[in-house]
Amino acid sequence: MTMAATVKRYLDDHHVAYDLTTHPRTGSSLRTAAVASISPHRLAKAVVLEDGDEYLMAVLPADRRVQLGALRTQLGRNVGLATERDVAARFPDCEIGAVPPLGPAYGMQTIVDDELDREPEVYLEAGDHEALMRLSHDDFQRLMQPALHGHFGKANA
Repeated sequence: MTMAATVKRYLDDHHVAYDLTTHPRTGSSLRTAAVASISPHRLAKAVVLEDGDEYLMAVLPADRRVQLGALRTQLGRNVGLATERDVAARFPDCEIGAVPPLGPAYGMQTIVDDELDREPEVYLEAGDHEALMRLSHDDFQRLMQPALHGHFGKANA
């Protein structure tokens, strides 16, 4: 069980308490929620986007998928999915596919789906495929204070 060094520093700098738990290795956020016995609506996932000039992070519940059209409208930018190569370069202390949904920790503009505002606690990937952090609602909101908020997630079919 490892936590990305950037995330640990960010949490420590903001004096945020968290619980770190392990789970069997998984390949998707929905599978992670299932094996960790948590609601997928409480597991925040990160989707890294780009607009040709900058990268940004969309954060939404694991049981939702990004509606790029809604994000483009809300942001006023023509965003698309970043390549796996670009994501790996921006998150060198994380395993591919296990990016922690804490864009501010990595200096990225972030937008958080409003659905996460309703949860009493939020779980996040810690930087690998075997560890999750649990944060209180208030601590998650405080860490995401510089983030934009909107509604851009759609329930998985």
